[in-house]
Amino acid sequence: MSNNTTSLEEALNITWVCQTMHQVRSRGLFFGDNPFHFPAPVLMAQLIVSASLSLLIHAILTPLGESAFISMMLAGFFLGPSVWGHNNEILRALYPLKSFYINETFAFLGCLLFMFVVGAKMDMSMLTRAGKKAEFIGFLSFLVPLTFNLTTASFLAKRNPNSGPVPPNLLYHMAAFQSVSSFHVITCLLADLNLLNSELGQLAVSSSMVSGTCSWVMVIFIFIARQDNFVSSTAMVWTYLSSLLLLLLIILVLRPIMYVMIRNTPEGKPIREGYILIIFIMVLVMALSGEVCGQHFLLGPVVLGLAVPDGPPLGTAIVQRLESFVTWILLPSYFVYSVAGVNVFSVDCSIVTSVATLGLTSFMGKVVAVIVPSMYFKIPLMDALSLGLVMSSQGITDVMMLQQARLLFILDDQTYSFMVAAIVVVTGVLTPLIKLLYQPSKRLKSSWKRGIQHTTQNMELRMLVCIYHPESTPSLISILEMSNPATKSPICCYVIHLMELAGRLSPILVYHRRGTISSQAQSSSHIVNAFRFYEEQNQGGNLSVNLFTAISPFNTVHEEVHRISLEKRASMLVLPFHRQWKIHGFEDDPKVRSVNRHILHKSPCSVGVYVDRGTLQRCLIQTATALLCSIGVIFIQGRDDREALAYAMRMGEKPSVGVTLVHVVETDYQPTTVNSCVDFELDYQLVCDFKIATVARRHHVYMEENVSDSVEMVNVIRRCENWFDLILVGRHHDRESVIYKGLAEWNSEFPELGFVGDILVASDSQCQASVLVVQQQRLDMSADYGGSYDRGSVTDDAMSTVTGASSTIANPWRPNKVPSGKL
Repeated sequence: MSNNTTSLEEALNITWVCQTMHQVRSRGLFFGDNPFHFPAPVLMAQLIVSASLSLLIHAILTPLGESAFISMMLAGFFLGPSVWGHNNEILRALYPLKSFYINETFAFLGCLLFMFVVGAKMDMSMLTRAGKKAEFIGFLSFLVPLTFNLTTASFLAKRNPNSGPVPPNLLYHMAAFQSVSSFHVITCLLADLNLLNSELGQLAVSSSMVSGTCSWVMVIFIFIARQDNFVSSTAMVWTYLSSLLLLLLIILVLRPIMYVMIRNTPEGKPIREGYILIIFIMVLVMALSGEVCGQHFLLGPVVLGLAVPDGPPLGTAIVQRLESFVTWILLPSYFVYSVAGVNVFSVDCSIVTSVATLGLTSFMGKVVAVIVPSMYFKIPLMDALSLGLVMSSQGITDVMMLQQARLLFILDDQTYSFMVAAIVVVTGVLTPLIKLLYQPSKRLKSSWKRGIQHTTQNMELRMLVCIYHPESTPSLISILEMSNPATKSPICCYVIHLMELAGRLSPILVYHRRGTISSQAQSSSHIVNAFRFYEEQNQGGNLSVNLFTAISPFNTVHEEVHRISLEKRASMLVLPFHRQWKIHGFEDDPKVRSVNRHILHKSPCSVGVYVDRGTLQRCLIQTATALLCSIGVIFIQGRDDREALAYAMRMGEKPSVGVTLVHVVETDYQPTTVNSCVDFELDYQLVCDFKIATVARRHHVYMEENVSDSVEMVNVIRRCENWFDLILVGRHHDRESVIYKGLAEWNSEFPELGFVGDILVASDSQCQASVLVVQQQRLDMSADYGGSYDRGSVTDDAMSTVTGASSTIANPWRPNKVPSGKL
């Protein structure tokens, strides 16, 4: 009988162990027991060590752009004979030989559940929806590297046909395994790199579905052909038939049962716990059935996972309950088991040469197979190169495939060891390289001015409206109505329902055609119906609405929003605030807040964050009875305030809307830089435009308030916060201004709203009005100073016709002819 200090390396050399499993748990140190002589404490310690080391390495490598797969594989190498496990007494005690089989059982259980979860997140309909570009690239990325590798293997085999160190059959199998690719490896890599929403990510996902399907069909045939060498033909026939019956059972019986579970779940409600337990039992039964049929135990769970309807409610519930525990607790132990016997220092040089040659050939074949058709489809060269690197990545399914090939004696120990090590090295190098080469955020910029201020009066206004929750629909429709869709200045609105990706791997963007609602976005039905009804109410072509549903990870969904705003040439993007006021308080959504911040950071057009308190909806109801809707603009200085005023002036063209401009003027302000002078002049021009508008519209009011410090400015804001139904403010202002210096230590609750917006929306505010915080499109400074809301030029002679008191604003290059009022 072997003692407890026998290493894992000896275990993989097929050492037989005889032991009596009479006691699983230790009585404890105080009763004279060594816990590491009993299976249960050893198993728990192994899970703790593998999970903790994986998380530690992942925390270190994440800033470098490495994926979770690399972290877990490195943890396995550190615990294996290649690094610490060879002569480390602590690890030899932690991983004794007698614990090997129990650890192996839990490792395969983690692998089984992980593959089931991955299958449950896959959307198999992508195979039928993949376009010609994805189909072409996907098929070539499978065929070309396979052809290259088989040709290279044939050349190597001819050099040493019989007496060479690497047998020809092994070379051909190595060539085949090196050329495969996997859909969920590539999707998980893109998710780790936050590229799922990018154009490259979406093309890579679709292409990998094609290449991955071809790869796995080839691998299954290799395994079946290998099994034919060990059993009789009759046994293989029964194995095939029973496996086919197993697949038919999953497709024709178990999948319909899952749809019955979904139909019995009320819309918007979570799936029943009993249904989840039934699914888990199905997974274990399918794994057992696969073993009974003579196939790999993963066959049933993988196919069952693919049969699970992805997304909510069933797929989402399964993923939420299993993913974290399986991925970070059970799966690391599988990687420890997979690389426990991998000792790269004992690999023969001929194996190293063969694997390296075939690996290089496969890599070149995949890159060429992607770049050539990409250039044909007019994809930029750097994007094509990045796509080729993504398609060349390998991961956990490749390790599982090599492990099964090793168990079937298709690969020997040395070949398996170096191929696993090569996967870690290649993927570890490619991952940060992809992150360096492809940065989609730099592409989502516009060189054109896109905002309300730069949209002429007779042009179509293009707006992009984002919705997170159906409850926000009425308030956002109110914003559209206040934006004054008219015959001479129609509005084209693009509405996106943003939903967090859950229960599936690949993000989707659904366009809702008129009269239909996609089955993939049934939860958007109320939003779609509401906006369609509002569009029908606006006859005459004043308003057109296009509706989308974007199901995507919330950490990258802002890139989808930016891309759509660029493609649709939107001038204004409206976001609902993350806080929603209820009857008894309010409710915050931190995920929505994070998305809003990302959108504000690099938006290619102007953005408005709408804080809804219900006043605008009530106002629109009142205007039906000829009552006036009151809009206030708190104008201090800067381009964001100009954008807010320009938006209010468009709203003010609606007959039932009155606009009040509260102009907060800093006493004795003197611009000191060129930029501040230009800003000051543009502010002056737009304010004059508004004053001209007050002549023709008696509901428009101009008020001016002089302030000398931040206290006076806050008092002005507090006094007028409840005078209006809607208040528009700019987000950014000149922080060097005297009136802002006192706010340097202001404990801002909502910095994404700016100083003024935060004052109006903070928890201690008494403001009951809805607030729209506006940020103008960010361009180069030189591009920002060149236009204003197109209302015509304003001269001093024209201004002299406007009655009122003289202005308190004075500067060396502007006459004191601006009329004003006082609060």
